[in-house]
Parts: sequence; structure tokens; C-alpha cells
Amino acid sequence: MVKILTMDQEEANKVEEIIKEDIWGSIKEFLDYGLHIGQGNHRIDVTIGTLLLLVVAFLLTGFILKWLRGLFTRRMDDEDKLKFISIFKFIKYVVYVTVILITMSAAGIDITLLITASAALFVGLGLALQELFQDVIGGIFIILDKSVHVGDIVEVDGKVGKVFEIKLRTTRAITRDDKVIIIPNHKFISDIIFNYTQNHKTTREKVHVGVAYGSDVNLVTEILENVAHDQKGILKNPKPFVLFEEFGDSALMFSINFFTNDSFGDPRIKSAMRYQIDAQFRANNITIPFPQRDVHLYQDAPITYRQEVKPKGKND
Repeated sequence: MVKILTMDQEEANKVEEIIKEDIWGSIKEFLDYGLHIGQGNHRIDVTIGTLLLLVVAFLLTGFILKWLRGLFTRRMDDEDKLKFISIFKFIKYVVYVTVILITMSAAGIDITLLITASAALFVGLGLALQELFQDVIGGIFIILDKSVHVGDIVEVDGKVGKVFEIKLRTTRAITRDDKVIIIPNHKFISDIIFNYTQNHKTTREKVHVGVAYGSDVNLVTEILENVAHDQKGILKNPKPFVLFEEFGDSALMFSINFFTNDSFGDPRIKSAMRYQIDAQFRANNITIPFPQRDVHLYQDAPITYRQEVKPKGKND
């Protein structure tokens, strides 16, 4: 009985030895195969095992990040979800870089040398890509404080556009002449930007007009109010109103102020109103003057003219 147990134990030891030395040894040798750079503490080993560890870490990190994104965005509306995804992409890049460094350190690679060697490169990139980082930070602020939404009408550098896409680095808007304007996000935190629809969709617009001195200002006011009342696209409440703005050099200056929900298309509304104003003024004999100047000449003595007579030549 003792002999049988001894033989079984010897066979088990042989199997364990085969597994440890042959099978596991072969696997370890395969995993250790790769590039070995340097010596001592500054040695860097880039092996198959390290690459496999990185792949597993990437897959696991990607799964966790995807689960977290779904957890945070499941109750968000579509607009906020798109904004969060933009921020999440930036966070994902930072997490992946951190995972790479941690995995390399766990695999026995001294990352201190790598960080030290790349410090100067990071400083150079930071200076060269300073505006890019400002755009990214501006995008994060836009998304977090909701200062700009998709559908907002903004004015940047004299250009009016309707925002249709907000990304981490840029915001895109379509102008009134159907051209896409790409706005770097740092402008929203460093420049003055007019947002026509930040608080609500209604904006107040105006059309200026001048009439000749001596015109019936009450009739002018009535005509302007009627034109605004009959114009499509203008809200009836709040009610349009007329302002007698100033006594100009050549005209009495008026403005018809109105409210609209279509700030993006208001140039067409204003154009239609100008057509009607011109027609109504012509029908009521109200003149829209052009700039005029009176020139007065003063002289202390009569003006004399001298004509020089050229002598005739022999051949004349």
C-alpha cells in the first residue's frame, strides 16, 4: 500500500515538473520574447507579455468607460448626451494614457526615464498647441455651463449663424447665406459673443427710415405701425412700436421696432417691410430724402478773369 502511494506521488511530481518546466516554461519564454533595450535599472523590456497586458488593459478599460458613459447618459436628453460624449472623449484619452503608464510600470518598465525624456517634448507641445488647449478648455466650459446650445443664433466677428454642432474644439454654425462658419471654442471665453436666443427665442429688431423735414410725423408713425401689423413673421404681442429717434442732418429719423421668433430670417422680414414702407410713403406723398448740403460762396471783391493771348507765329 505504501509502495503504491509512493509511485502515485512520484508520478504527480513528474507531471507537476513537466507542467512547471516544460509547458509554463515555454509560455514564459514566449511571453518574454521581444526587445530588450539598455542595462541595469535603465533597461526597458518590450515583450509579447507586455503587449498582451496592454491589450487586456485597453479592452478592460474600454469596457468600464463604456459602462460609465451609459450610466451617466441614460437619463440625459439628446443634446446634453452629445455634449457629455464630447467631454467623455477627452477624459477617455487621459485615462488611456494613464493606463499605459500604469501597465508599463506593472510590467517592470521604469517609466521615470520615459517621463523625464518626454518632459521637454511635452513643454514644447504645450507651447505650440496652446491655442488648441484653449479651444478644448473652452469646449468643456461651453458644455458644462450650457452657454451655447444647438439651435442658438450667435453673432461672432460680425457674422450671424445658427449653431448646429458643438464639439470639444470647435462649434459649427450655418450663416444666413448657407455657409458654414467654424468657431474656435476659445472665442466663447475670451471674446464678446452675442447670443440672440440664450434666454428665449424672441428678439427685438428694428427698421430705420428717414423722412423729409415738414412731413406729417403722425402720419409717418401710423404708416409704420400699419406696415408692421400686416407683416408676416412679426409678433402681435408684444406690440410693435415706433420711435422718433432724432433730427438728422437731412431727415427726420424714425424706427419701427418689432418682435419676432425668427431672428435668423429677419433680413427677409425687414426687406419686405422696406418695400411696403416705400410704397405707402409714395402713396401718401411722404418723401424719403437723400443727404443734401447747401454750399454758400462769399467774396469780398469781384472776381476778375485774365486770358493770356499767345503771340501768333510766322506760320500761323
